[in-house]
Amino acid sequence: MNSEQLKAVQAPIKEQYKASPELALVTMCSEGTVDVANQHCEFLSFSGSVRAGLHPAAGGSDLDACSAEILLDSLVACAGVTFGAVATNMGILVRSCRIRAEGDMDFRGTLGIDKAIPVGLIAIRLHFEIDADANAEMIGKLISLTERYCVIYQTLSKGVASMSTSSTSS
Repeated sequence: MNSEQLKAVQAPIKEQYKASPELALVTMCSEGTVDVANQHCEFLSFSGSVRAGLHPAAGGSDLDACSAEILLDSLVACAGVTFGAVATNMGILVRSCRIRAEGDMDFRGTLGIDKAIPVGLIAIRLHFEIDADANAEMIGKLISLTERYCVIYQTLSKGVASMSTSSTSS
């Protein structure tokens, strides 16, 4: 898709959201089934069923997906899609782009060993390897705009306004 095609696809959507802002608010959902006995949670993704479990550093198996790694996968996927759209809009010819997300986690937090240690990722780094017809300034702008418009990047860096839980029993 070239810049004109992308803009043609997005223009009516943007106009619709300007005219009716309430239509821009979309609720997304993911659902999983928990196997308590085996510490697994299985959920459906666009590519099929995924079974998540404890990371090996917390006593799990490397046969299961680790939720923190799934989060990093989401960051890479979102940054990649956003990068492509931004590059297209900027008219930059990208021959190749490889994105890698790395996250550091101190498992003493999630294992309850030390309450002073945060639970979760404590640092995330996003790396881009880009081969494109653009100078360093344009590549910098491309990455900056990718960070600005990447949903997962912004969610991780700014947090969410509200997060809540609910439960039902049977």
